[in-house]
Amino acid sequence: MNSTSVKKPKNVIWIFGDQHRGQALSCAGDPNLNTPNIDRLAVEGQRYPNAVAGFPLCCPFRGSLLTSRYPHKCVPAHEHPLPTGARTLAHAFGDAGYRTAWFGKWHLSGFREREGRAVFHRVPKDLRGGFDTWLGYENNNAQWDCHVHGHDGGGERDFERLPGYETDSLTDLLIDYLEQRGQTRQNGREEPFFAALSVQPPHNPYTAPPEFMARHNPQSLIMRQNVPEVPRIRERARRQLAGAYAMIENLDCNLGRIVETLRRFGLEEDTYILFFSDHGDLHGSHGQFHKTAPWQEAVSIPLVVSGGGSRYDHACGCPDFPVNHVDIAPTTLGLCGIEVPEWMEGFDYSGFYTKRKLRGEPPDSAFLQSIVPTGHGDSVDRPWRGLITRDGWKYVCLEGQPWLLFNLNEDPFEQVNLAHNSAFSKPRKNLQDRLRRWLEETDDREFTLPSF
Repeated sequence: MNSTSVKKPKNVIWIFGDQHRGQALSCAGDPNLNTPNIDRLAVEGQRYPNAVAGFPLCCPFRGSLLTSRYPHKCVPAHEHPLPTGARTLAHAFGDAGYRTAWFGKWHLSGFREREGRAVFHRVPKDLRGGFDTWLGYENNNAQWDCHVHGHDGGGERDFERLPGYETDSLTDLLIDYLEQRGQTRQNGREEPFFAALSVQPPHNPYTAPPEFMARHNPQSLIMRQNVPEVPRIRERARRQLAGAYAMIENLDCNLGRIVETLRRFGLEEDTYILFFSDHGDLHGSHGQFHKTAPWQEAVSIPLVVSGGGSRYDHACGCPDFPVNHVDIAPTTLGLCGIEVPEWMEGFDYSGFYTKRKLRGEPPDSAFLQSIVPTGHGDSVDRPWRGLITRDGWKYVCLEGQPWLLFNLNEDPFEQVNLAHNSAFSKPRKNLQDRLRRWLEETDDREFTLPSF
């Protein structure tokens, strides 16, 4: 497909949080929270229930998200920067005549937080991904004390403290931008845009405005089946989940504000919205917390594609493809009918939504990696590689050692590890053969697979 295949340029908005696991939506069946605005996008568009973070860690995911390059070729570890001169999705949209804007968390400048508080680190302009407007921060784990800096049409902007809760205030910045785009259009000038809203919540610390926190009693939560009956685990999980659910509902509320702004300026049907997250959060499942692990609660992310016309102009439903982090950028370009650059490694899934012809066959699986461990508490401290197949198998290895093997169709909570059960040696071998091909196809040569 190319840019001439769409008569009128479409706008795109990314809306994504940090550490929001795919299971934590009411439309995904979580009984503990209510996300009506996300649910509406899912009903009117498509939700990908098997979408994954190929490296469940902030910096590597974000590098791959923007470049569609696998982490070992882009951002292989925590607090590593985008490579100098890296081409991003913003460059591809800019080349197609789009205005581009980024609001919020970046985490791609390579700042080491042992040197100070990252929110006060000035991200150099040449490391802001090529966006026309960039108002954000490197990293911040204090949602009530968030500061942004950057550049826009008026030039470089110094650090300014957001006036309220982070998600609310960053949404205000995006809404201001959308109002400017709407006014430009009302004045007779068509300037298609790509804008991204990247917020820290529901990343820890798990806190939200009081009216959202009041909705969730930790002791009333229904826990996932794989949270063990260990008092210290369940107590911590309940406390943290209550805050995380409040943060997600706050984000959902702000999504509603964004949609209403698009509607007010007549932009709703001309704008695609992609809602997703950079990775999940274990919240006590398997007795673990946070990220960097290959279990579903850390790897699975929400991914909803909606908008871009009336609900009759595109396909709806829940495609079962294991969409990976490298696939989001090419799919976003494809929605707008823009040619995907050769340097992007991911697959363009947009045809499943727009009903256009696909370019090639979708991958049969998603490649998973943890390249350089962070060394943080509550994290996996060894490198691993793995894959999730479209037909419901997951296989993960440590260096030279099988680690995990699950049939997700019969065991969605991953409670039966088959990796060392000789009765399943054949599927293990088949999955390892496919994993070997992923290593070869992506030129990931720094990892030793087990030998059988």
